[in-house]
Amino acid sequence: MKVTSLDLNLLVILDAVLEEGSVTGAARRLDLSAPAVSRALGRLRTAFGDPLLVRSSRGLKPTAHALALRPRVRALVEDARNLLGPAEEDAPAAWCRSFTVLAPEDLIGCFGTDLLALVRAEAPGVQLRLLGEGRAADEGGAVREGAADVAIGVNASKEADLRSEGLVREPLLGVVRAGHPLSRGEVTAARFAAWDHVVVSRHGRLRTAVDRLLEAEGVRRTVAASVPGFTTALRLVAAGDLVGIVPAALAGRLADPLELVTFPVPLDVKPLRVSMLWHPRHDDDPAHRWLRARVREAAGRRTAP
Repeated sequence: MKVTSLDLNLLVILDAVLEEGSVTGAARRLDLSAPAVSRALGRLRTAFGDPLLVRSSRGLKPTAHALALRPRVRALVEDARNLLGPAEEDAPAAWCRSFTVLAPEDLIGCFGTDLLALVRAEAPGVQLRLLGEGRAADEGGAVREGAADVAIGVNASKEADLRSEGLVREPLLGVVRAGHPLSRGEVTAARFAAWDHVVVSRHGRLRTAVDRLLEAEGVRRTVAASVPGFTTALRLVAAGDLVGIVPAALAGRLADPLELVTFPVPLDVKPLRVSMLWHPRHDDDPAHRWLRARVREAAGRRTAP
């Protein structure tokens, strides 16, 4: 099909269907009827000579060709929005659009509330799609492919083709349940290592830098379990005698509700470095600059004990 004969609005629909994974979801997002989106999908299949999406037990699943098209379609749609959108940089209250922010659920818990409040106060027509890492564990890939407008990661590695900005350096604290022996008195490396620990690793590692630091002090600890997130670790700590190490901001939010006690880790543990990633194609977009400023502000408002 010639470009001149293709309705470029179809690309907006394709972008929405690939993002939502459903005709109904795309229709709701675009304020169209489901039959209209289905007809558009039929035209797209003819145009690309590919089914694009096929039915599975979990709804519509993109074909290999659709997955290859997705970042290019997203880039084209974003370019069109930047070209045709309002030129005013100071009118967020008039915007009606959505942004996708990818972050570990622990970080969403730390400052997601503040981010949403800031966005709603200035741009009530803007919707946030806060995605946990389960949807896309590779922050860089999600930003590169257009699946996320901004990604927030812990100790994220710098990638040459992406923009990166440090947000906060979050200190780490030891944590135990109220009444645990470590909740009283000085916590030495030996006392710290004497109890079973729960560690956080999204890759399931049972050994961390803390083990090397303890061994340098001449002691070893027993790791009872690893979990993918700090919030889960805190709940396990609250339910028994395990010892955990968590970011100060998260501990500050959950220590009282879960009846936890925090203390300085008796080791030279490095703080977590929280960074924000985005694609250079969004450098000069006023709305994206505004979003990044709100993320920056929300991160600065984090609550630490």
